[in-house]
Amino acid sequence: MTLAQRINAFVELGKSLNKLDEDTLQHWIDEAGNENRWFTPDTVKMALDGVTKMLSQNEIEQWISSYQFGATSHKIGIVMAGNIPLVGFHDLLSVLISGNQAFIKLSSQDSKLLPKVTDIMISIEPYFKESIHYVSQLKGMDAVIATGSDNSARYFRQYFGNRPNIIRKNRTSCAVLTGKESNEELLQLGRDIFSYYGLGCRNVSKLFVPEGYDFKHLLEILEAYAEIGNHSKWRNNYDYNKSIYLVNREPHLDNGFLLLKESLEMVSPLSVLYYQQYSDLHTLVELLSIQEEKIQCVVGDSLENIEMIPFGKAQYPEVWDYADGVDTLQFLSEL
Repeated sequence: MTLAQRINAFVELGKSLNKLDEDTLQHWIDEAGNENRWFTPDTVKMALDGVTKMLSQNEIEQWISSYQFGATSHKIGIVMAGNIPLVGFHDLLSVLISGNQAFIKLSSQDSKLLPKVTDIMISIEPYFKESIHYVSQLKGMDAVIATGSDNSARYFRQYFGNRPNIIRKNRTSCAVLTGKESNEELLQLGRDIFSYYGLGCRNVSKLFVPEGYDFKHLLEILEAYAEIGNHSKWRNNYDYNKSIYLVNREPHLDNGFLLLKESLEMVSPLSVLYYQQYSDLHTLVELLSIQEEKIQCVVGDSLENIEMIPFGKAQYPEVWDYADGVDTLQFLSEL
């Protein structure tokens, strides 16, 4: 199967996903939601939208233009996370577009959607039937790509350390505010905070704000997302964290569904948004550089020497935006 054929198959996949009929889409949503209550209709649709956006011919051709793929097909094990719908699709795309075979260990939290996507892929290009394998264990792999928590990463390194690997740990995202943001920018920031209920590594879990920042206006703008408080699992987290803060008399802000708390930590609990004040941008840049290995992306306008993502765009990475900044295609091309 040639590279051109693989590209065409993925382009056609994007078109097929973009025009799923309502009954099929609802069936996918129901199955995903029954398995994982965080996978609501909106989150499943958003995930599918993100996948289709990266499967345009121009995007794929631009992405792969700087790589050379060998003729040998390698067995690549993929351990997928299950925090948001189809979160492992980019790894699968990378493995297949580079001409390798994918041996996929699905998360028990997201085992329904990807097989449905790959069924469509195989119907478009039957050759992929020999390249896509769902397995319960990864043995005899030539290389492994594994995504999980900091704890599971230690296990992955022990188990897969004797072969080429990419092992990803916990990461989170943050936003930098200056106090000059427009209402629209703050509204878009809400998308970066609340999309996928804050469960993704690209979700903003911490704000960096100038000293003396007034949160009143921000909290008023974020009330546009109040519906998230109706989700039972989000509400349980909110009630739990609020009770802890109240019992311990820890200072915090509260708008009825989101808690803001000052902290030096980067990763906040669900329903909580941490914030940290900065005195000047130079000091902030140094701080972000120190935390680089824990940060997936930084949302905001512009900051010298820091790659920034516009407000509202955190959950729509380009196909060449690699998790943890590790170039998956480069890794695969060098096997």
